[in-house]
Amino acid sequence: MENSSLTTPEKEKLTRKEYEKELRKLQIELCKLQRWVKHKGLRIIVIFEGRDAAGKGGTIKAITERVSPRVFRLVALPSPSDREKSQIYLQRYMQHFPAAGEIVIFDRSWYNRAGVEYVMGFCSEEEHERFLRICPSVEKYIIDFGIHLIKFWLEVGDEEQKRRFEVRIEDPLRQWKLSAMDLPSRSKWYAYSRARDQMLESTDTEHAPWHIVRSDDKRRARLNLIAHFLSLIPYGELPQEKVELPNRSKKDAYDDVASIANRRFVPEKY
Repeated sequence: MENSSLTTPEKEKLTRKEYEKELRKLQIELCKLQRWVKHKGLRIIVIFEGRDAAGKGGTIKAITERVSPRVFRLVALPSPSDREKSQIYLQRYMQHFPAAGEIVIFDRSWYNRAGVEYVMGFCSEEEHERFLRICPSVEKYIIDFGIHLIKFWLEVGDEEQKRRFEVRIEDPLRQWKLSAMDLPSRSKWYAYSRARDQMLESTDTEHAPWHIVRSDDKRRARLNLIAHFLSLIPYGELPQEKVELPNRSKKDAYDDVASIANRRFVPEKY
């Protein structure tokens, strides 16, 4: 029997105007959440995982573009250095964990061990098995320490991933998105599927569940994910102080335009 969660009827594409209208509503709520997190001193970790070209970067941008980077901190770590490889596996991630009043977004996380490292042979079978066995206990400790842990998996289909890769190959504005791991991920589609299934089987727990987002339709995926994220953190609307813009003082006034007229200005070509 087919899983109904993966076979919902296809919806019409949202127009840009419809998308931006709904996104603005959600971004206003993210600003309210931001004030609440600072006020209450909450600590939140949000993990973004999924296949290559699943839309993680665009979704993270939609979340962070209207909030403070001092509250919503993005962490996207490069490949580990030789020194980091000698550390406890989660050590290089833990140094980025949130302090009070912070939301840390991991664009890929310690779940690299369950995905790309395992599929591409960067870790051993034993290291992979140990990670899947220990990870739920480590996440339980993180949560018991008072940190909200939210895990999102973006699931893109075969044909849509293929289309996005082809666009990246041809578009000079997107070619930078192609990494050394992207193209092999196409030929290893089912290896990644099995790794995903193993990961979910071992780490989709009651205390730290995975929230799966269908992401073939990028606009709907972003809106659905943000709306669900907001539903997972109870927050209220704090009163906003009325702000009045003061008048410019004329004390010690001088011609501050003429004083820089002969400095080096950027040519105004546009």
